[in-house]
Amino acid sequence: MYLIAGLGNPEKRYNATRHNVGFGVIDVLSEKYDIDLTEMKFKGMYGKGRIGSEKVILLKPLTYMNLSGESIRPVADYFKIDTKSELIVISDDIDLDPGRIRVRPGGSAGGHNGLKNIIAQLGHDEFSRVRVGVGKKPPRIDLADWVLGHFDKEDTAYVMEAMEHAADAVKIIMEEDVNAAMNKWNGVKPE
Repeated sequence: MYLIAGLGNPEKRYNATRHNVGFGVIDVLSEKYDIDLTEMKFKGMYGKGRIGSEKVILLKPLTYMNLSGESIRPVADYFKIDTKSELIVISDDIDLDPGRIRVRPGGSAGGHNGLKNIIAQLGHDEFSRVRVGVGKKPPRIDLADWVLGHFDKEDTAYVMEAMEHAADAVKIIMEEDVNAAMNKWNGVKPE
């Protein structure tokens, strides 16, 4: 069974912000594979279902971004998820242009506080991740204001496309492996 966690912030004012693209990808997966997120437990909202032949749990941690691991760890423990091979985390990435995604088999948090907390909670950084580009912070704008801000019209179209690609990458990671998803999606520019 796979645990697919999309990172974001729970309040309505954060809907469709740069920091909430992880929640957006979970919404795409939920709709595409008819998995309702109706369970409220483990400091998160989740639903169980199938993507292809794989059993999955789709999770939106409701802890706020910087404490995402406080939801992911208990879900993984309860459902006996091997977090090195059955966890996929979806997050925003300010180092990628809007519309691009990057798949990784593990590695550092890259300055992302949500990933940093997950790594601290799990005690390792060997989980698969799909990062969705939200664009570099312009000069003289606070980083928090940037990631908690909304996309302009052009970037919104790119990011919507990227969320679909990220959902596809998740499926490829489960059906084939993380390398296949990297080969298909890393470096692909938005149309």
